[in-house]
Amino acid sequence: MIYLDYAATHPMTAQALAAYAHAAALPGNPASIHAAGQAAREVLEEGRARVAAAFGVDPRTLIAGSGGTEGDNAVLLGVARAWQEQHGKPGHLISTPTEHSAVLAPARWLEARGWAVTWLAPDPFGRYLPQELEAALRPNTALVSIHHANNELGTVQDTPALAAIAAARGVPYHSDAVQAPGVLRVNPGEWGVTYATFSAHKWGGPRGVGFTYVRRGAELPPVTFGGGQEGGTRPGTQDTAGVYAAGVALSAAESEREATFTHLSGLRERFVAAVSGIPGLRVNHPPDGSPKVASITLPGADGEALLMNLDLLGVAASAGSACSAGTMQPSHVLTAIGLSEADARASLRFSFGRATTPDEIDQAAAALKQAAEWSRM
Repeated sequence: MIYLDYAATHPMTAQALAAYAHAAALPGNPASIHAAGQAAREVLEEGRARVAAAFGVDPRTLIAGSGGTEGDNAVLLGVARAWQEQHGKPGHLISTPTEHSAVLAPARWLEARGWAVTWLAPDPFGRYLPQELEAALRPNTALVSIHHANNELGTVQDTPALAAIAAARGVPYHSDAVQAPGVLRVNPGEWGVTYATFSAHKWGGPRGVGFTYVRRGAELPPVTFGGGQEGGTRPGTQDTAGVYAAGVALSAAESEREATFTHLSGLRERFVAAVSGIPGLRVNHPPDGSPKVASITLPGADGEALLMNLDLLGVAASAGSACSAGTMQPSHVLTAIGLSEADARASLRFSFGRATTPDEIDQAAAALKQAAEWSRM
């Protein structure tokens, strides 16, 4: 199998697997005060410290949780609840139609309950301009939520410029940055964001582990209640092994990040050149986006048939976000940037990792040519 679905999940690295096994063998709960508990606490905090070092932030600004979906929901719903309690009525949220469903779903949930939501309009590559954000801000804007790197297009937003617009008006800014680590430089402090969310399985750590950055001095009201773990913001016993393995994986990914970026850039360029001869093929991703992602459309083809044919030929790709797989709906990201529903259904996402080789790219390109012929018969 040629695996080209790294945007869905990065296979767990050997270092992360070893780290996970080591930490999972510890018997203690990190909240316990006895020696076994404190040994687990030490490993937990080492994992958090490794993630913080890679992001250039204080470890105390990182809340450990289950991943990007939990983090996105916690930010949108937590901030909204605090606003409504303070003002006695729903407020205003600004987001975009190209967000991951983990942001879209809670935003729409709030919208259905009286919140005003402004959806910024993307350019053809899914970018958002600071002046458009500035024009959308209102006196009752409670939060701005705009992703950093898009999971389907690889589009990278100018997060520092966007966050600065919100900050100038005193509005908290959230960035779903799940797709950035290991490929793009990540520093939430330099970005100027209030909140940022991350998922370890995107950089070779375990699935079901993630981190929410909360800027020092900011608050994130909890949406779940129980124990006092993670400062009471995210109660519940932490996944000690998962956090430790996530930190080990990210340390390795960060040490190789610049080389990884160069490697992926070459792979994506090679792939696009190899498939450019397929009749009607269009490229959707921006040339200056994250090199991790290549998005293409084959008008007249059936996306589901393309994926099945690719799978038969030994290539794993996707039609968009893994979290939306099986819905049989056209990609909301692609329709937001102007593709018809038919073309969105005829689109595929290929995403690359450090272990992807040029030979695999050539084989995948040949397989796509064959799959396209079959699906158009």
